[in-house]
Amino acid sequence: MLEQIKLKNKIFFTLNKVFSRSIASANTGDFIYKKLTQFFAFLVFLLVLVMGYEMYVGSKLSIDKFGWNFLVNSTWDPVKEIFGALPAIYGTLISSFLALLISVPLGLGVAIFLSELSPNWLEKPLSFLTELLAGIPSVVYGLWGIFVLVPLLRNVVEPFLFKHFGNLPFFQGAPYGFGMMAAAIILSIMVLPIISSISRDVLKSVPNSQREAALALGATKWEVIKIVLANSRSGILGASMLGLGRAIGETMAVTMVIGNRALISPSLFDPAYTMASVLANEFTEASSDLYLSSLIELALILFAITIIINVAARIFVWSFEKRWSSVG
Repeated sequence: MLEQIKLKNKIFFTLNKVFSRSIASANTGDFIYKKLTQFFAFLVFLLVLVMGYEMYVGSKLSIDKFGWNFLVNSTWDPVKEIFGALPAIYGTLISSFLALLISVPLGLGVAIFLSELSPNWLEKPLSFLTELLAGIPSVVYGLWGIFVLVPLLRNVVEPFLFKHFGNLPFFQGAPYGFGMMAAAIILSIMVLPIISSISRDVLKSVPNSQREAALALGATKWEVIKIVLANSRSGILGASMLGLGRAIGETMAVTMVIGNRALISPSLFDPAYTMASVLANEFTEASSDLYLSSLIELALILFAITIIINVAARIFVWSFEKRWSSVG
């Protein structure tokens, strides 16, 4: 009897030792995996910092020479080496704002239809076609803008606007076709899939209990949609800001239709410049150190604006998701 007890204790201690080693090995593997993924995540953050630092170092010559005047000076003259970023900043912000002015109502309308009104057999094909716009290369948009949109604006739209609304400063000047209006329309088409798809997901994430409660109280379908929209404000705003970040950083399509002139004008007919189009057009032509440094400083400004907008957009979307996850 005593020998059996000793044998059982020996087997128990052996098994306990084996299991302890297995648990320790598993914990070691988990620890390595956790630290490795943390390292990869840190690399992404480090990459952003390195990019910002390298652009700052590259633009140091321009920063030392022009200082804060670089942001408010409207002269861009490579021959005299006088550089100011104001026309490019103006063109970037105005073209992106106009693009949002067009694309947000359209994108929100598409999102409302897909999430609240569309029959099931139509939702997936229409969602696919809308998101397909995001996969078209920007140079294709640019070519479409040159051969289709610009002639349409030059021959039909801009003469009509000048004839009927020429007393407004926004519709004055010669109808070139190439200009701020063409760039805004191209950008609105390009950011439409981003705004519509994210807004649709935000609307779908609103709990059905909200809709059912409104219907139970006798609300109409449109009143239910208004309630859903009211509860989706922060998410829709985040989607719009993500679209804004996309519009600000767009290069090729805008460069091909905006006219590329360092000009600040209220008229939508006049050519303009964006920060991205300046970099695309002039980076290979930079013949002096100051010229190159000014272009790099322009890239640094674009980099900072894009990061700020995207971070703000993510915060809005996360706050919305957190709000409704706590409700659910």
